[in-house]
Amino acid sequence: MYDLVIIGAGPAGASAGLIAARAGKKTLLIDSGQSMTKRAWIENHYGVAEISGPDMVELGKKQAAKFGAEIAEGKVESVDKQNDGFLVTSDQGSYEARHVLLATGVLADLADKIGVTTVPGTEPRIKTIVQTDANNKTSVEGIWAAGTIAGMSVHTIVTAGDGAKAAINIVSELNGERYVDHDVLKS
Repeated sequence: MYDLVIIGAGPAGASAGLIAARAGKKTLLIDSGQSMTKRAWIENHYGVAEISGPDMVELGKKQAAKFGAEIAEGKVESVDKQNDGFLVTSDQGSYEARHVLLATGVLADLADKIGVTTVPGTEPRIKTIVQTDANNKTSVEGIWAAGTIAGMSVHTIVTAGDGAKAAINIVSELNGERYVDHDVLKS
């Protein structure tokens, strides 16, 4: 069983995967290849001079994998509540998870199917978002949302930060205490 299955491996999902895996949590990212970031050219992301969207998505997945996150390809078809978590089923396989993070960008069909509360989007051209609290929790205990699907701006810097925030909150809940991850400069 995974501690966290992340649906979507764009900036929000990969950022969450990096944080959760680095915290020692068994983490899986499921990538459908549909990230709108794959169509972007990015020059407004802090710390990055410029990068293509496809390169950013691949770099994010590599960073998460560096810390032990597993990456699976596939389109998630359902998320079903189980006794001690969820069964996440994709067109490529099924996975058990304690927590699930929706990082599906503009795609809200899975959120509707799962039954989390959705509301009209607030960003231009974003029709539907998942309603979350300040910690990224949805209306279904154990299911979280981050990035554009959670009402954040489509800018990669914003969605990546929201994914990291969600992962910190999930890791904190799993640990039973606030999780903080800081490196110090090596001398």
